[in-house]
Amino acid sequence: MTTQPRPLAGLYGRNARAVIERGFRVIARQNWMILVSGFFEPVLYLLAMGLGLGALVGEVAGPGGTQVPYPAYIAPALLATSAMNGAIYDSTWNVFFKLRFARLYEAMLQTSLGPMDVALGEIFMALFRGFLYACGFMGVMVVMGLVTSPYAILMIPVALLIAVGFASFGMAVTSYLKSFQQMDVVNFVMLPMFLFSATLYPIEVFPEALQWFIKAMPLWHGVELMRHLAFGYLSWPTAGHALYFVVMTVVGVWFSTTRLRALFLR
Repeated sequence: MTTQPRPLAGLYGRNARAVIERGFRVIARQNWMILVSGFFEPVLYLLAMGLGLGALVGEVAGPGGTQVPYPAYIAPALLATSAMNGAIYDSTWNVFFKLRFARLYEAMLQTSLGPMDVALGEIFMALFRGFLYACGFMGVMVVMGLVTSPYAILMIPVALLIAVGFASFGMAVTSYLKSFQQMDVVNFVMLPMFLFSATLYPIEVFPEALQWFIKAMPLWHGVELMRHLAFGYLSWPTAGHALYFVVMTVVGVWFSTTRLRALFLR
């Protein structure tokens, strides 16, 4: 009697939980301060720009053209940024060290783990970091009275969707980088994307050609998705923004898996 080969045989050992368990043990023993520190950047932006500059700006046009206070306008965008930051920091610098210096993945793949186990485990840990940042920032929004719609409760699961999209893609990109100088490309891309993705001011202030370029970037979709939920403005574009991150996640997981296989399972 012949047995059919298991789908994804050689790629997936069905033991991603071992990678996740190791990640939580490292956090508990060593990295918890680093984990917590990344939460404060978007909070400081909210306090400085929302409360400080917001007193001068007044109201701006939100989803559907409704005029909203400036702090309420930028808060959902900074929540999306917080989820992005948590996922990217964990899936780039953390993965880079394990991949190029600690050689941890090489050791993992000598066991029963497959490349997809490693990819899913690391993406989950980056997702966990993004989830913590999103929950913390959401708490700040509630305290400041910036949550005005019952749909805002969906911002936490959407933050997870944004985080997993960035985490999967971040790990895929990091697998191609070989030096700390190349890793600076991550910050070089993230900072302009944060500044120009309608986080702090409407996208209409830019020339139309630049607007189309910005709309191709993932953070813009995350910002728009968060704003739609924050103000209860649900439409077909809302689903389109969510679909963007679903596709981004699938592509990122596939690239990460195939890249790890190419590096260590020749």
